Amino acid sequence: MSIYLDNAATTMHKPQCVIDAVVSAMQHMGNSGRGAHDASLDASRTIFGARELISDLMNLGNPKQVAFTSNSTEALNTAILGLFGPGDHIISTVMEHNSVLRPLYRLEAAGAEVSFVPCDEKGCLRAELFESYLKPNTRGIVCTHASNLTGNANDLKMIGAFCKAHGLLFVVDASQTAGVLPIDMKAMNIDVVCFTGHKGLYGPQGTGGLCVREGISVRPLKSGGSGVHTYLKEHPSEMPTALEAGTLNGHGIAGLYAALGFLRETGIDTIHQKELSLMRRFLDGVRDIPSIKLYGDFDTDYRAAVVSLNLGDYDSSEVSDELSYTYGISTRPGAHCAPLMHESMGTVDQGMVRFSFSWFNTEEEVDAAVRALKELA
Repeated sequence: MSIYLDNAATTMHKPQCVIDAVVSAMQHMGNSGRGAHDASLDASRTIFGARELISDLMNLGNPKQVAFTSNSTEALNTAILGLFGPGDHIISTVMEHNSVLRPLYRLEAAGAEVSFVPCDEKGCLRAELFESYLKPNTRGIVCTHASNLTGNANDLKMIGAFCKAHGLLFVVDASQTAGVLPIDMKAMNIDVVCFTGHKGLYGPQGTGGLCVREGISVRPLKSGGSGVHTYLKEHPSEMPTALEAGTLNGHGIAGLYAALGFLRETGIDTIHQKELSLMRRFLDGVRDIPSIKLYGDFDTDYRAAVVSLNLGDYDSSEVSDELSYTYGISTRPGAHCAPLMHESMGTVDQGMVRFSFSWFNTEEEVDAAVRALKELA
């Protein structure tokens, strides 16, 4: 028996249409923008189709403002290092993944200032404190939509309104929520959304990108081949070419395009409701185990389908290893690349065991995970 409950790291089980699209692309796709022959044009059409679906999903308004990257880490580095610089003050949160933290620390080392808004005992952001962190040189807010550790989600509309009222840039890490929770860049006043393809979007690994609101200029992280303006010494400034130096992962984007079609056809609300149903079933099964400690706010459905827990004083890696080797259940232990959250929750040494659910999990798999934890307790 093999039960995969590590979907917050990557959704291993993909729709068949995604697999078929990648295989087909590897058989006939050329290099987008590097020719006018059928193979190159086919790649261009596929990639633009993916831009259109991403733009629609985020209510961006212009597919040309979608730039593809290899993952959300590259997208976040591009956005953070391309929008802010020495002398700027950036507000972030303790909920952040290292994909946000480390670019911010790099800016800090170069002369920027960074502040982190804390969470409460359930790991919920204390958003009422944003105003107290404002400084004359505050340039923007960078924050996650939902924690990869607790699943707790932030109110982007409220934060976006705060940014608009104070003239701040707003950058969102949607690694855990793209394809899971609705994101409306216009209604939420978001300037940049960074996403990855291999989680809630059900696309291949090695895909991701950023949606940049029109009128926002991001300094490119890379420069090089673009297929256009060959004789310029500097990289072209038009989107999306401005942020897409080199050959794109066309085969992966073909899979992402198919995945976006699957999401549109199935409905992200339908998918999210199933994931939440599995999460609630798991919670109901484990919450009364005396030695179980749960982390996060489960009083709302506005969250990712993630449950992180600990079993007594056992190290999270011991529990996860036992679940894997004895029961064939895949989970994620340790620090989850979220150091400030572990400091906030008091779990730096123990870590947490994370269970994360997807459309392709079943109630039988959830019940097996509950039985395993009861036996281990």
